[in-house]
Amino acid sequence: MLNHERQPLTSKRVQLMATCLCDAFHDDVAVATVQVLEYLGCTIDFPQAQTCCGQPAFNGGDWPASRKVVRHTVKTFTGSDPVVLPSGSCAGMLFHGAPLEFEKEPDLGAVEALGRRTWEIGDFIVNGLGVKAWPGRFDATVAFHRSCHTRGSNSGDAARTLLRSIAGLKLVEFGEGEQCCGFGGTFSVSFPNISAAMGNLKIENVLAAKPDILVSGDMSCLMHLGGLAEKEGIPMKTLHLAQVLRDALRADGLL
Repeated sequence: MLNHERQPLTSKRVQLMATCLCDAFHDDVAVATVQVLEYLGCTIDFPQAQTCCGQPAFNGGDWPASRKVVRHTVKTFTGSDPVVLPSGSCAGMLFHGAPLEFEKEPDLGAVEALGRRTWEIGDFIVNGLGVKAWPGRFDATVAFHRSCHTRGSNSGDAARTLLRSIAGLKLVEFGEGEQCCGFGGTFSVSFPNISAAMGNLKIENVLAAKPDILVSGDMSCLMHLGGLAEKEGIPMKTLHLAQVLRDALRADGLL
């Protein structure tokens, strides 16, 4: 199970880890995350030295390289404030993957301590701050994709809790919802044909439910599926959970 021991929240001051994908491709997801957290009354610190969670090297089997990145992350995100990420995948790396590769390392304690402070944003809103219903309005039919990296964590259920509570939003299920999108980080590079076939099957199942938008808490899945759909000329709009929450507030004049 990925659910991990939590460090109790003592304030609404948080540290934001924007992730590599926000930095390179999805800057609006980082902006939406900040806007949502500020709406909730959080004070946000953004450590400028942040880079990556270390997951690409971890998944590729290069644990020495991954540990180097994780050590930098531990050094960068100091203190006791919660670290919030708009990515279940990166959050899972810090509270699950990183402790695995540090089991025989002397700095395991520091890595585990960071993991106890790490939250994916949907999980943080629902289970950290106790917000069970989201204000605003979002008039659309939405399909929600839960990434593989959030299995066993609270993130998927938290996202669905928030989405179902939004006025005007209809959440629809789709076939084989638990199947992987096929991205898998370096998997999509090493096995592009298998990756594309898995992604196209996911798209087929999603479109059968006829949503207006495909939503996920992981940009990597959205990037993969959106890219495949665009390549095939299939119209399929994608949004990150944080963008939906932000846009719902905007639609009702709350932001």
